[in-house]
Amino acid sequence: MNKVKTIDEAIGLIKDGDSIMIAGFMTVGTPELLVDAVVAAGLKDLTIICNDAGTPGKGAGKIVDAKIIKKYITNHIGLNPFCGKQMSNGELDVTLIPQGTMAERIRAGGAGLGGFLTPTGLGTVVEEGKQIIKIEGKDYLLELPLKADVALIKAYRADRSGNLIFRKSARNFNPLMATACEYVIVEAEHIEDVGCLDPDAVMLPGIFIDAIIQG
Repeated sequence: MNKVKTIDEAIGLIKDGDSIMIAGFMTVGTPELLVDAVVAAGLKDLTIICNDAGTPGKGAGKIVDAKIIKKYITNHIGLNPFCGKQMSNGELDVTLIPQGTMAERIRAGGAGLGGFLTPTGLGTVVEEGKQIIKIEGKDYLLELPLKADVALIKAYRADRSGNLIFRKSARNFNPLMATACEYVIVEAEHIEDVGCLDPDAVMLPGIFIDAIIQG
């Protein structure tokens, strides 16, 4: 199956109000062309789930700049003062999640799990509104799965059926997010014919991918 599409075809299925996971870690491994396309599409009222808020004018920061977000779910916004300002002014609803908890919530969403227990956040604002479960005398927070409508991810190499290889630390949240979303678009630096990738080198199978665009 050839999943290679134009960027307009791939982005055209995203709707106002959708929840979107954007991969990357401090903009490393972020699909910049897909982020640009979301901004250019004039979408609004989006829920964005990303490790951080990018930096001004780069990565997820471009969506923050465009002010098309209703809710931002992340664990770190310190590199983007514009995001912090919007949050302080009440323009943007920001939910901060500990990084490991966020990664595990996404993994749970992709694996079809009902949630997991962690001591992280006990005694802090993180525990507000969450169920506390005691096991062998110790308290744990019940953290629920995190899923989204769309994932925007980036790969180093892809074949036309969507099998992916990531490069070094750019792998980060990319494979996790691809498993936890209904519609997954990958921006690939190199697109190759099926059969060109060593099966043992594939880091994410194509079953998770719906569209591929040339990076």
